[in-house]
Amino acid sequence: MNGALAPAFAPDPGRICWEGPAGRITRPPYAGPFAESPPMPPVFPAHPLPRSRGVFCNRTLNFRSLRAIGYDMDYTLVDYRVEAFERQVFDFALERFRAEGWPVELLVFDPGMVARGLIIDTELGNVVKANRFGLVRRAMHGTGPMDFARQRQVYSGTLVDLAEPRWVFLNTLFSLSEGCLYAQMVDLLDQGRLPGAMGYRDLYRRVRAMVDAQHIEGRLKDRIIAQPESCVVLDPEIPLTLLDQRHAGKKLLLITNSDWTFSAAMMTYAFDPFLPAGMTWRELFDLVIVGARKPDFFTDHAPFYEVVTGDGLLRPAVGPLLPGRAYVGGSAAQVERDLGIQGDEILYVGDHMFGDVHVSKSALRWRTALVLRELEAEVAALEAFKEVEREIAQKMAEKERLEALFSEARLGLQRVRGGYGPQPGLGAGELEVRLQELRARLLPLDGEIAPLARAATELTNSRWGLLTRAGNDKSHLARQVERYADVYTSRVSNFLHATPYVYLRSPRGSLPHDPSSPGGTALAPAPEAAERDLTD
Repeated sequence: MNGALAPAFAPDPGRICWEGPAGRITRPPYAGPFAESPPMPPVFPAHPLPRSRGVFCNRTLNFRSLRAIGYDMDYTLVDYRVEAFERQVFDFALERFRAEGWPVELLVFDPGMVARGLIIDTELGNVVKANRFGLVRRAMHGTGPMDFARQRQVYSGTLVDLAEPRWVFLNTLFSLSEGCLYAQMVDLLDQGRLPGAMGYRDLYRRVRAMVDAQHIEGRLKDRIIAQPESCVVLDPEIPLTLLDQRHAGKKLLLITNSDWTFSAAMMTYAFDPFLPAGMTWRELFDLVIVGARKPDFFTDHAPFYEVVTGDGLLRPAVGPLLPGRAYVGGSAAQVERDLGIQGDEILYVGDHMFGDVHVSKSALRWRTALVLRELEAEVAALEAFKEVEREIAQKMAEKERLEALFSEARLGLQRVRGGYGPQPGLGAGELEVRLQELRARLLPLDGEIAPLARAATELTNSRWGLLTRAGNDKSHLARQVERYADVYTSRVSNFLHATPYVYLRSPRGSLPHDPSSPGGTALAPAPEAAERDLTD
C-alpha cells in the first residue's frame, strides 16, 4: 500500500464530501423547507457596521436566557474623551504634588506613554507588557524604553503573576493618568530630586493615592458636571439599546462606584435628550446603585442606603430593595436575593477588567461583557495592515523552507564528521558550501522581514503595539479577557445591532496541531528574533 487511506464507501453523486484524515466524510445536501427559500429583506433599513463595532464572543451567550443586565457607568454607559478626562486628573494631581514641594513643573500628560493592559513593576520602577504566560515582551524604566538585551537581563527568569503585590495591572482607561505620572516620577526619583527617602514601591503608593484622591474629591467632578461637553462623548444609540432590552423583558441595573450627584448629572446629560418625550434615565432602570465599592460589592455583604432626595439625602434601606429606587453601597448578594435572580441569569457590562468582569465572574458566576473602547482602532489597524501581513506570511513561508534545508544540511555535515547514522549523498565540503549559500539567502530575507515585523508590533501605539497582542502571542490583557469576559465589544451601543434576542456563539477553539492553524510557526516574528535566528 502507498499509505493513503481508501474511502470507507463511495459517495453518491450530489452528496457533499469533505476530505478528512480518515478518508472521505459524506452527508446528503440539505433538503429542508428553507433549501430553496428566497432571501428575505431586512426588517429595518440596513446600516452596515464595520467589523470593529462587532460583539466578540468567548463563551456562547444566549440573550434570551438573561433575566437582568447590569451596567457600570463610567466608560461604559457614559463614554469620555480619554485624553481630556485623564489630562485633568493628571494636572490636578500635579498641583497637589507641587503644593507639597515636589519638582513636577516639567511633567506633562502623554496619552501614548502607557496603555490599558500594561503592568507596573513596583519593585523596579518599570512598566512592562507581558504575554499570556506572564513573560515580559516589552519594558520601560521610567520613561525610557529598555532595549532587548537589558530587558532580557532583568526579566529572563521572571514571570508576571498579578497575585503578587509587586505587579499592578492597568485595568481601565482611568489608569492612564496614574501610569503616565508614575513613569515620569521614576525619572525624578532616579535623579535624586524627590524629597525624603523612598523606593519605587513607596513612590507608586504616593502616586496612586494622589490620583485616587482626584476621583474622590469634588473639584474634578464639579468641573465635568459644569462642562460635560468637554469630556463626555454622546452616543444616542445607547439609550435606545437599553430601551430595547427593557421592552424585551430584561431587568436593567445601574451599578457604579461613582457618587449620586455625579452619576445623576452624567446620566441626565448622556441619556435624557435621546429618550422618548417625558421619560428620564431613571425610568430605564429597575435598580440604581451608586457608590457600590466594586469589586467588594460582589463579595461583601454591606448594607444599602436609599437615596431619598435629588440632592442625595440618604436613609438606611429597610426590607427588600424596591423597583425604581436608587441606593448607595450594598451587595450583589442582596440584589440577587431581592430580585430572585442569580448566577448566569445576570449579565454585567463594564470596562474594568478586574473590578467589573473578573470578580463578578469568579465570585458570582454572572455572565460578563467587557467594554474595550480601544478595540475599534485596533481592529481598523489590523484590517489596514492585512496586505503587509500577507507579505510577511509569504516571506516567512520562504524563510521556513530555507531553514528546513539549512537544518538538513547541518545535520548531514554533523553525521559525516561524526561517522554515524545514514550518510547524506554530499561530502563535507559540498555541505559546507550549501550551508554558506543558504545563509547568504536567509540573511537578506531576514533583513526584509524585520522592518515589516517591527511595523506589526507598533500598530496603534509605537511604544507598546496592539492592546491584545504581545509579539506573536496574546497579551496578558487578552488572556484576562479570554478567561473572564464572556463577550467583549467597543461600546454598549453595539448590542443595539445585535438585538436583545441574539444568540452569540463562540468560535471553535483551535490548537497548533489543528489543520486550520498555521502549525505553530510565527507569522510575524519579533524584529530582534529575526536578527538572532542564525547565530546559534
